[in-house]
Amino acid sequence: MRSRLARVPDIDPDFLALPLRELADAALGRAAELGAEHADFRLERIRDRTLAVSDGAVETAAEGDTLGFAVRVVHRGVWGFASADTLTPDAAARTAERAVAVAEVAAPLATDRVELAPEPVHAGRVWVSAYEEDPFEVSMRAQAALLSGWCRRLLEDGRVDHVDASLLQAKEQKFYADTAGTSTTQQRVRIAPEVEVVANRGGLLDSMRTLSPPAGRGWEYLPTVEAELADLPALLDEKLRAPSVEPGRYDLVIDPSQLWLTIHESIGHATELDRALGYEAAYAGTSFATPDRLDSLRYGAPSMHVTGDRTAEHGLATIGFDDEGVATSSFDLIRDGVLTGYQRDRRISAARGLRSSNGCAFADSPGHMPIQRMANVSLAADPSGPDTEGLIAGVEDGIYVVGDRSWSIDMQRYNFQFTGQRFYRIRGGHLDGMLRDVAYQASTTEFWNSMAAVGGPASYVLGGTFRCGKGQPGQVAAVSHGCPAAAFTDVRVLNTAQEAGK
Repeated sequence: MRSRLARVPDIDPDFLALPLRELADAALGRAAELGAEHADFRLERIRDRTLAVSDGAVETAAEGDTLGFAVRVVHRGVWGFASADTLTPDAAARTAERAVAVAEVAAPLATDRVELAPEPVHAGRVWVSAYEEDPFEVSMRAQAALLSGWCRRLLEDGRVDHVDASLLQAKEQKFYADTAGTSTTQQRVRIAPEVEVVANRGGLLDSMRTLSPPAGRGWEYLPTVEAELADLPALLDEKLRAPSVEPGRYDLVIDPSQLWLTIHESIGHATELDRALGYEAAYAGTSFATPDRLDSLRYGAPSMHVTGDRTAEHGLATIGFDDEGVATSSFDLIRDGVLTGYQRDRRISAARGLRSSNGCAFADSPGHMPIQRMANVSLAADPSGPDTEGLIAGVEDGIYVVGDRSWSIDMQRYNFQFTGQRFYRIRGGHLDGMLRDVAYQASTTEFWNSMAAVGGPASYVLGGTFRCGKGQPGQVAAVSHGCPAAAFTDVRVLNTAQEAGK
């Protein structure tokens, strides 16, 4: 299995040179000898790099390199897990023994038996994400020089007082094998560049940030961000001069650069089945979208079609096989505005009597056990829908929202409030200058049922985040959310400056 990009790198030879199969055989063989009903082995190398530059000066330059393996078992009907970083067959066998010992301790306390949904065997499969140039082949010095140059260029504009630039990068390599016979080797790269300009005018402090989202891309992605830089000073200056919004109810056109975050919080987390069942509440609470409402909950307007997709090209949660050896796919979560599915791993799928997982297990390091994690949850474009300008043309009196900023949502993923990077008044189907201090507020079902029009493919963008947290102990995952621009009617808008002064 290969991604669709014409030029796809091979898996690094130094990773393939590790004794992957030998370690897996030692661990899985020992687990089977000890009576484990299931065992899987996962060896990972994760490289990460963080650069932060302020006004041209490097403030952070850090690089991490994690290498280790994990053994997970089902023994006496419960989980057992252990990990290590000594890459020898003896260490792998001992780690399997420790995993089985954990299960032995847990078994008398268990109230539910662990069953795993079946999955076909995938033997010797290889997958590499869609990127062209490995960012880790570009020196940290060269990367820092690029960011510093961006900052100095922006500071030459008198409308800018301060510039921050950052660059996050990750390269993840995994070998997985289990006692059923599946073995997969995978490699993926992701990158997140960002530039923000700040200015203070007469005591009014504000900022403007690039909109290019993090992506499952390589170094070839950097020109996309650089192309935004020239516009930042003028956008910030206009924002600082803009009038403050008058609170009330408005029709909204929301750009994908903001709407992705609303999808993440109000749909992505809400359709994780472990949350909907109440098994998981860390970081983001449970969910109002409980299984008794499946196939009946009117989540949104009939034009609303949302998928969970682990296969989208350049998606941050895109992978060939998940951390339970499940082949990934795209699947419906909301169809014609009605809740029709959930994101699931093998255990939760089996517990609900479902015949298969949809590939949503992930661990962020070899030291962590896989948990159910979010797919690329995306709102489909209307194949014949308008572009963003066409959506704006259909609004008589409203606001156009661009870019993400702050967010707030309750522990049931139901009541929320979002702000953005910039806002434009819409009058008579045309933009009529910027506004400041805008936030929109609604409940999840009220908001999505107010969706009056969905943009076409020309307005579709894959947004996302490097840092979605979940679990105890906490794990971090990267995830994308694609969507077109969309129009919403009669949404409550607050003035954040007024609210802060209350």
